[in-house]
Amino acid sequence: MEAKDVPSWILALEKEDVEFIKNFVVNSGSLKEIAKVYDVSYPTVRIKLDRLIQKIQLNDAIDNEEFIQFIKKLSIDDRISLEDAKLIIEKYKSEKERKEK
Repeated sequence: MEAKDVPSWILALEKEDVEFIKNFVVNSGSLKEIAKVYDVSYPTVRIKLDRLIQKIQLNDAIDNEEFIQFIKKLSIDDRISLEDAKLIIEKYKSEKERKEK
C-alpha cells in the first residue's frame, strides 16, 4: 500500500492508538487479552476502545464533507498536489474544530 492510499482516519490517530489497534488485531479482538497486555482492567480497555471508535467515526464524518471531497478530487485529477491537498484539508479541519469549541 502506498502512503497516498492510507486512509485519513489512520493518519489522524496518535501512535499509541495505532499500537492499540495492532495489539487488538494480534490478540484476535479479545479485550480480555488486551487488558493483560496493557496490565489494566477490562473496563479500562473498553473505554479506550470506545474513545478510539469515536475518533475514527469523527474523522470519517469530517472526511465525507463535501468540501474535503472536492479537495481530494482536485488532487486525484492532478489539479493540485497531494501535499497541497493535505495542507488545505488539515487547515479546514483545524478551523472547523476551533469554531466548534
